[in-house]
Amino acid sequence: MVFSDGLKKSGVGYLPQQTQVQRDFPASVKEIVLSGCQNRMGLRPFYGKEEKALADESIERMGLSELKNKCYRELSGGQQQRVLLARALCAAKDILLLDEPVAGLDPKVTADMYSLIYDLNKNDNTTIIMISHDIQAAVKYADKILHIGDSVFFGTKDEFLAENNAPDFGKGGRDD
Repeated sequence: MVFSDGLKKSGVGYLPQQTQVQRDFPASVKEIVLSGCQNRMGLRPFYGKEEKALADESIERMGLSELKNKCYRELSGGQQQRVLLARALCAAKDILLLDEPVAGLDPKVTADMYSLIYDLNKNDNTTIIMISHDIQAAVKYADKILHIGDSVFFGTKDEFLAENNAPDFGKGGRDD
């Protein structure tokens, strides 16, 4: 399946909202990250050197190297989210769809996660489409905003802030 401008389904990675069942999954960090490579394997039944190297690279990128053999369910919520983000990176680097990636995380871990996501977008040229109820973070980190509320808005962050009905809390923008 080809979408637009040559983008294929295999070019899109997904980080879902986490459920309690997922939090208790009995697999190692490396096994979960490696499972993100399944879409690129075709009919091969085993992971090859390329998939293993990509998983190791994603684990390193997310700062999880010391945890790669640890059981996923033994990790903190923030560590689990970084594992799932590393898994999504193995699935694709063109576009990442993130569904509430910081839900349930404490403020420090939330800030770290947003920083990782921002870095993926700005330094790795990964397109990030993120669903979030955190309007402040959207205004701080996003280039474009789709806001669905009493009315629907789509445009740049500056246009969003300029709207008469834009919330006052976002006026500061990104602290660079």
